[in-house]
Amino acid sequence: MPDATAKPEASPSSSPLPALAPVPAPLAADVLIVGGGLIGLPLGVALAGAGLETIILDREDPARVVDAAFDGRVSAIAFASQAALAAIGVWHHVAEAQPILDIRVVDGTSPFFLHYDHRTLGSGPLGWMVENRVLRQALQQAVAATPRVRLLAPAAAAHVERGPHGVSARTDDGREIRAAIVVAADGRFSPLREAAGIPTLSWRYAQAGIVCTIAHERPHQGVATERFLPAGPFAMLPMTGNRSSLVWTEPAALAAAMMTLPPAEFRVEVARRFGDHLGALEVVGPRWTYPLALHHAERYIAHRLALAGDAAHGMHPIAGQGLNLGLRDVAALAEILVDAARLGLDIGDEGVLEAYQRRRRFDAMLLLAVTDGLNRLFSNDVAPVRLVRDLGLAAVNRMPPLKRLFMQHARGTLGALPRLLTGQPL
Repeated sequence: MPDATAKPEASPSSSPLPALAPVPAPLAADVLIVGGGLIGLPLGVALAGAGLETIILDREDPARVVDAAFDGRVSAIAFASQAALAAIGVWHHVAEAQPILDIRVVDGTSPFFLHYDHRTLGSGPLGWMVENRVLRQALQQAVAATPRVRLLAPAAAAHVERGPHGVSARTDDGREIRAAIVVAADGRFSPLREAAGIPTLSWRYAQAGIVCTIAHERPHQGVATERFLPAGPFAMLPMTGNRSSLVWTEPAALAAAMMTLPPAEFRVEVARRFGDHLGALEVVGPRWTYPLALHHAERYIAHRLALAGDAAHGMHPIAGQGLNLGLRDVAALAEILVDAARLGLDIGDEGVLEAYQRRRRFDAMLLLAVTDGLNRLFSNDVAPVRLVRDLGLAAVNRMPPLKRLFMQHARGTLGALPRLLTGQPL
């Protein structure tokens, strides 16, 4: 009798079908942030700390940041920006920071100057100087310690579609993400901004910036010095130890020539402009140069899209406020999205995003205009103009109420502020 348990013989023409790999479910979030730099990371930490599920995409491998050696790049963190970083749990991860106690502004060799003394306001320093690598390491530690935020890196957004009810994105390694809103924190040449068709007003200055770190014999006492020279501002900003960050503006062709000088000759050129009150100078680490430009997005929002940081604006470094302007975007956008979510609103709704644009666009436009105007006012050697600006510096220095107003602006504490910038939690 035939065996009832025997399996039928396979047909010679049949073959087993290949097993299909399971399709991973899309990752879900309230907010997708494209760009994991000094703007995208704190925004992600702020939103997640207040309960919004957040995904950050960054092209850069986090391990490269953690293991990075000192490269000379430093950022000025204003008093209000530090309060925001403290409120979202980032600042206590910052390994080292140099307080800026005083700021001294000098017009070339003029005897007139403007001096900001932090004791005038009686509530802490004017700001801090922090190495970029130290700040990024602190931000990554905060991301790792914050539930509800996920950093996908290295990863880039290969495609982002903004639909009527949400955002869908695909990364370059095939992962799918769905969110209510996408935030472009992807830099000056933002692909997301370009894809949304948002134009920018922009122009290049006939100047380039030179950045490096200078070691000096004598302590800087926490004093930042900005000397306006005919070619542009020359700033020495205090760092930890007997070091200062040099931000030096020259005509583009001359800046390129300065970059080719041997270290000893470059040091002589720095000393000629800065003087010897800090003793002998020495260049520490690499030198960087970059073209100077201004850009401003015509809109900060589109359908289910918000721009933040350099994706929205960029300015001349004359006032050292570039990062602080971006952190003000972070504070305002985080507050608006979190408050909308608590009210049960769609956080990608046009009305919610309009509130962000109203709060941020005028403030940024005003600061861009001020920095552009200051650069044009001081980057020349026209005698009548030089006389007017010297008298202006002297007058402000002798008018305590006006000087306090300018100091509050430098600290980022002037006007109506988002909660984070006053140190309050979301």
